Amino acid sequence: MKKLIFFILLISCGFSSFAQTTQKIGYVDTQIILAQLPEAIKAQSDLDALVSQWTKSRDSMTTALQTAYSDYQKQQATMAPDKQREAQQTLVQQQQKIQDFEQQKFGQQNGEIYKKQEELLNPVRQKVYAAIDKVAQEEGLHFIFDKAGDVILLFADPSFDMTYKVLDKLKRNK
Repeated sequence: MKKLIFFILLISCGFSSFAQTTQKIGYVDTQIILAQLPEAIKAQSDLDALVSQWTKSRDSMTTALQTAYSDYQKQQATMAPDKQREAQQTLVQQQQKIQDFEQQKFGQQNGEIYKKQEELLNPVRQKVYAAIDKVAQEEGLHFIFDKAGDVILLFADPSFDMTYKVLDKLKRNK
């Protein structure tokens, strides 16, 4: 019986020491990293310029449609019924053209803006993730959370903040 109790005690001590192994955790704020990384700033600037160009094109098309509609309203009373239908069809086509343009450029899943964003920012993200991986290995961390991401981080001790170590790693590896 004493051997059984000793064996159980020995096993429970082994499990408790296993359960007490500490997991080192750190966190980064990728918004800070991306805001200070020259490649990310350039990529975002290029993306913003493209969005601005597309927005101007859409606004120009919308202004042309509004002008055409205003002209149609002014002339509608004097137009023959077949000319009215023709003008209405033209207005509908212009409206559809604007909607197609918006969908093509700004569409949620397949819009050019999202494809361009992936094209420009994906290499930057990969570089940031590689730097995070290196810092995690150097610091002996088991987990690194992103403070800027979807993970809710309600409290974080600043001593575990790896943001600036990652930034330093990225800047030194140029």
